[in-house]
Amino acid sequence: MELSQYLSMFIDESKEHLQSLNENLLSLESNPQDISIVHNIFRSAHTLKGMSATMGFEDIAALTHEMENVLDLVRNSKIEMNPFIFDCIFKSLDSLESMVEDIIQGGTGKADVSPIVVALRSIVTGDYKTAQAPQVTAAKEPAKGIEVDEFQFSILQQSIDSGFLVFYIEVSVNENCVLKAARAYMVFDALERMGEIVKATPSVQEIEQEKFDRSFSLYFISKVDQATLEKEILNVSEIQSAVIITVDSESLAELSPPRTEVEAARQEIAAAVAEAITPAVSIETMHNVEPVAAAAKPTAGGAPVASRTIRVDIERLDALMNLFSELLIDRVRLEQLASEVKRNDLTETVEHMSRVSSDLQNIVLKLRMVPVDSVFNRFPRMIRDLAKSLDKKVDLVITGAETELDRTVIDEIGDPLVHLLRNAVDHGIESISDRLAAGKSEHGTIQLRAFHSGNHVFIEIEEDGRGIYREKVLKTALKNGLVTAEQAAKLSDLEVYNLLFASGFSTAEKISDISGRGVGLDVVKTKIQMLGGHVQVDSKPGFGSKFSVQLPLTLSIISAMLVRLGSEKYAIPLSSIVETSAIQKQQIRNIHGNKMVEYRNSVIPLVSLSTLFNVPDFNEDLEEETEIVVVRKGDKQVALMVDEFIGQQEIVLKTLGKYLSGLFAISGATILGDGQVALIIDPNALIK
Repeated sequence: MELSQYLSMFIDESKEHLQSLNENLLSLESNPQDISIVHNIFRSAHTLKGMSATMGFEDIAALTHEMENVLDLVRNSKIEMNPFIFDCIFKSLDSLESMVEDIIQGGTGKADVSPIVVALRSIVTGDYKTAQAPQVTAAKEPAKGIEVDEFQFSILQQSIDSGFLVFYIEVSVNENCVLKAARAYMVFDALERMGEIVKATPSVQEIEQEKFDRSFSLYFISKVDQATLEKEILNVSEIQSAVIITVDSESLAELSPPRTEVEAARQEIAAAVAEAITPAVSIETMHNVEPVAAAAKPTAGGAPVASRTIRVDIERLDALMNLFSELLIDRVRLEQLASEVKRNDLTETVEHMSRVSSDLQNIVLKLRMVPVDSVFNRFPRMIRDLAKSLDKKVDLVITGAETELDRTVIDEIGDPLVHLLRNAVDHGIESISDRLAAGKSEHGTIQLRAFHSGNHVFIEIEEDGRGIYREKVLKTALKNGLVTAEQAAKLSDLEVYNLLFASGFSTAEKISDISGRGVGLDVVKTKIQMLGGHVQVDSKPGFGSKFSVQLPLTLSIISAMLVRLGSEKYAIPLSSIVETSAIQKQQIRNIHGNKMVEYRNSVIPLVSLSTLFNVPDFNEDLEEETEIVVVRKGDKQVALMVDEFIGQQEIVLKTLGKYLSGLFAISGATILGDGQVALIIDPNALIK
């Protein structure tokens, strides 16, 4: 039977089931007594097993079968969930995701899942309760110093059995080394290019924060010989010595009682695969819209439901958008000609075409828009794992996940958000003891918000951690030559905090000096700017920080108010406009050198667009009465002075290209019906 035609459907449905498994497992961890969640997890695992077996991906089928055995005991109240079981199932999901990703990249989806199978089987038999974690030392033989758990021990054993070399490595830095953490990072970087680090002591986080004396130890798996490893490590400057010991099966066996389960698991995988394939779901069943087999969107309860969808290449949507943009320009031109010719039949035809094209416009726009939930849904699991590894308690609260963004932006924004969230957990949220000492709840909270404002989408990451201290940031910035002492004295708090995004800021001697805020933030800023957006940070020392990312709808059709400034035309997005009005010259006030105007029982700033854009043939100072457009950003408002209102119009938002990127208060341009180009004003840039 030819299964390749179903591969795309298998990949999509597998990813949806894995996401559902992650979400439900997180829910179960918060409420371990809710058996209904276990039933949902079991159904997703069972469906994934059947699909995998049918498609011939035996390793996926085998692993999900072992998961089923554990979940079956839980749902029948024969065992209760505990941290060990949660960790094992989460590790199983990680392996399943890796195997599905391998299939996406053209691989076979095969992987050595024996260590995870051992752990899952030990849960079923109850042996995990009495298992002792082996220990190893940093001596001439690896026997007593690094603690590894049962899972890590199995990885080491399986690596040796598979022909890999396992090394115990102890690295010492020079006694007078200033940047110990940086040297350790360089060693780790060199090793990770040649193999995999299984366990390090002290932990990676402690090493990053220089919480170690002069040496650190680790277990390392590779196919590179010992001499090459030693050469690469000693090539790192300020490394005093590197003790490397090869670990064989005999020395590894001394660390723990014989583990016959590993060999047994290897022999039983074939049986598990056969059992999984026997009751497998048929291709016909997968193709039908059964609630379980053709899952496309999990419901609130976790049970998949059917969905009729079609996948379209993003390049085709780009082409469709560009064609419709040209059609819109012609439509505006036709409307203008019809108003000049004044023939009833032509006017009626153009009006009908306008209505049809407006409906088409809405459909074209919606085709490209994707809820940010497609990015946000992977963060709860990431935060859970990171908080657990750092021994912190962190709650992630997501709002506005239904907010839609252009697909091209969605595809690129994930990595910067991952970095900001990791930064918030690692360096923003304090340890449990520090939070309690500061009179805070032991649970830190990270707010992840998304919302529309004008023709932009804002994504905010706010946490209630230690905050950023101005003095520490300035100290590091002065040391690195980012600002002078005179400049530093004049900077506002907001400007100081935004120094964290400066390239080179992260070269501090100790990351903890500035709460680790500078590490990689310049990369985040660069990525967001490539998307046409910008990012800034604000903080209240001792109470937390907020990173705000502003993203444009890079290719879109928007409603705008066209205005005239002398001979030039500009467009202001209608979604940012509160009101249009006219003011007399005597209503304008000067407060501390800034123009202000009274507006609805308040005083708001007055911005001269002709001055801002250097318009040569218009000066509102010569006008006795000036038209204004009141725009808003959140709860802040500003009045823009214009020469004349032209009217409302649907316009195509186009970028100005790489040579004109970064223009202040300009988000793009549009082509009008008469062929003129009008710049599109970005009101958000004018409101501080």
